[in-house]
Amino acid sequence: MALISLQNVSRFYHSAGEEVRALDGVNLEIEEGEVVMLLGPSGSGKTTLLNIISALDSPTSGDYKFGGNDVPSASHSRKLLQAWKRSKELEKMAKFRRENIGYIFQFFNLLGDLTVLENVLLSQEIHGGRNRDRALEVLEMVGLEGLENRFPSELSGGQQQRVAIARSIAKSPRILLGDEPTGNLDSKTTEQVMRVLVDACRKEKITAIIVTHDSSLTKFATRVIELDSGKLVSDESKAQTILDTTLDTAKMVGGAIKNVVVNALEKSRVSEE
Repeated sequence: MALISLQNVSRFYHSAGEEVRALDGVNLEIEEGEVVMLLGPSGSGKTTLLNIISALDSPTSGDYKFGGNDVPSASHSRKLLQAWKRSKELEKMAKFRRENIGYIFQFFNLLGDLTVLENVLLSQEIHGGRNRDRALEVLEMVGLEGLENRFPSELSGGQQQRVAIARSIAKSPRILLGDEPTGNLDSKTTEQVMRVLVDACRKEKITAIIVTHDSSLTKFATRVIELDSGKLVSDESKAQTILDTTLDTAKMVGGAIKNVVVNALEKSRVSEE
């Protein structure tokens, strides 16, 4: 059974008297443990899809199941729905997010007057209770051991994003969603942060869905999905690509070792002569 199942999901808006189809009949299943990259031009529906998956928004039509169960949603027609009923539906959506979703944004959204550790502990408290040992474990996992008492202003951009990753993972979500999480980082730091994020998700068995405009990051994915005009236009498994990359790396390493041995033998021969 798929962890996430979207069946003919659409999300329509009305703007200036016109209908905007942010999502238009999307069918999608995502298995537990996948690392999915969402690509597409601005306005293609990537962020809307994340909002539907996280229950920040509700589909206009279609079915969304999580682990085989219907995900709470709220009607978009305020006129036809009593305020108290809509409030109850929104509470159910918030409960679903607390129990299942971690979110990483382009901007780190750390509290500047709290230390690294306090930022992680606060996130835990919001989602059910503090666990200092768990917080320290996750900070070590993302490479921030020894920096737990620093403030965000004392960290680099890459380190701040690692705090944001730790803050989301510390609550043990089933899904980690990223909306351009490396958008403010240089290419070298982007590589480091993405490697940390993916490694942490694999260790914690968390399904990751990442929106990005950077196609070079697809090498970290097990699957790449492309959206355009609210429709899913491409869905590619990266398992074979990852295998090919691993084999290429092994060949490169093997070739380097071979060269070292040959050079050593050559030097030995010259020395003997």
